[in-house]
Amino acid sequence: MEIKNRGHTAYYLRISELYAFISSKDIRIRYGEKDLQLDGGIVRSIGFLATTEQMLRRFDVLREMVSSGIYLMNNPDSILLARDKYQSIMELKKAGIPVPETAVVEDPFEVMKLVSNWGEAVIKPLIGSMGLGSVKVSDPDIAFRIAKTMLATNQPVYVQKYVKKPNRDIRIFIVGDQVVGAMYRISSSSWKTNIAQGALAQVLIPNEELQEIAIKSTKALKLEYAGVDIAEDEEGGYKVFEVNASPLWKGLTEATGVNPARYIVEHLINLIKR
Repeated sequence: MEIKNRGHTAYYLRISELYAFISSKDIRIRYGEKDLQLDGGIVRSIGFLATTEQMLRRFDVLREMVSSGIYLMNNPDSILLARDKYQSIMELKKAGIPVPETAVVEDPFEVMKLVSNWGEAVIKPLIGSMGLGSVKVSDPDIAFRIAKTMLATNQPVYVQKYVKKPNRDIRIFIVGDQVVGAMYRISSSSWKTNIAQGALAQVLIPNEELQEIAIKSTKALKLEYAGVDIAEDEEGGYKVFEVNASPLWKGLTEATGVNPARYIVEHLINLIKR
């Protein structure tokens, strides 16, 4: 709707139906049987991924779209970096951004030691969203059993020291170099504060430090727009949990009245014009 409001033609495309057709003359981006002629696009989802091959194919198509001159926001390589919790948190740390103590291991005894040392930890899927599959654990034996189960399906174990925080965390929405909205995500019934898990949204006016952390985190992963999740660590300061490259914004709009789509579309149009 925001694209049409600015006098441009908009298409909704399912990534599963996009493909690069390699002919004897060239490479063309197709949707079904039609060749696509686009100036730009906003990537909102990579879709459900059942296999590594599916993921590779979809990112290959997105990369070819960029190579053909289509400006995608966010860039597929930045999306892939943000989806990889391990690599992204290392990039954030190297950029001087505060993050929780974290390890990704393939040894259940190492997980057991980490939980024993930290006292409380969160075990997460390496690739995931909305807090699904994340488990808080304080018993090293339970941590060992969870790690063994994950490793039995060849999944590395992403384990993070639990950040003691109020019954809330912070989501800041960034477009370009601008904070377009921020909210508390509050939960009184669970340690998880994802809106998708039932948390409530409340408007927040972020201070300068929070704004700087969120913008810096977005730039560290080379994203044009992002939802940055930040905790107020009771042991001191802020901690960035994650930078989401395809953030949902229903809760943000309900809490703040801000529609990030307007800012995203405007930013994309300006980038295409450059």
